[in-house]
Amino acid sequence: MNRLLSSCRVTIAALTLTSGVLFLGSTQAAAQSTRVEVTGDYRYTFHDPMLLADAKVLACEEALRLAVANSPVVREETASLVDSAAYRDLIQLLVSSYVSDLQIVEHAEKGRTVYCKVKGALQTDEVQRAARSYLLSVSNGKQAPALDQNRVLQIVNVRDESGYLVVTYRALKRLDWIGTAYQGSLRESADLMVDFLDEQGSLIRTDRYPAHRTPTGDDVMNPGEVGIRKIIKPSSAKAYRVWLVK
Repeated sequence: MNRLLSSCRVTIAALTLTSGVLFLGSTQAAAQSTRVEVTGDYRYTFHDPMLLADAKVLACEEALRLAVANSPVVREETASLVDSAAYRDLIQLLVSSYVSDLQIVEHAEKGRTVYCKVKGALQTDEVQRAARSYLLSVSNGKQAPALDQNRVLQIVNVRDESGYLVVTYRALKRLDWIGTAYQGSLRESADLMVDFLDEQGSLIRTDRYPAHRTPTGDDVMNPGEVGIRKIIKPSSAKAYRVWLVK
């Protein structure tokens, strides 16, 4: 459940550079932004070889997807969307990057059936902007814009929470952190790179973070799957740049 509970939302001011993205501090959410609560639940019956723990995660993830998909703001923005693949990708983007205050409010299991109910919150103006930008890219025959990309990873979103950066990324190729040592250029390209800068724009340090799907890292990321990494931000950092090794 840790990956599910790691979702959070803040607003940032961002400037796109030639390589990677530079983020200059954080901004407060617009005063007129409307916050709406969303809830969803899902019941799932699993079979071998699926494990109970995996079934629980699946039920909660599906409950969260339904909570976002059935919210009034998302239903309004996607009313004219007939492309099922684009709809699925948009919902996944909103789930991974725009839900705050996520909680599992009810969880039960009976035999091979598990049940999960979740709740969270969406900022309507942020969801509207994200959905409209994505739908515009789809109508133009393009994929949703990435902040940075190399041959194995795509940075989807970066948010600045007090004391943390929350980076959402998507795998473009299979990343098997269990059975692969990942050395050399492939190892580097499967990492998130973060430059922390001071008030004068001078580099404080550069950190490297493996792009695991879950916080523990014992996992496999298949193409198209989304991961989230929460990174502690140094107190002296006034700006930062998130990028990928090309």
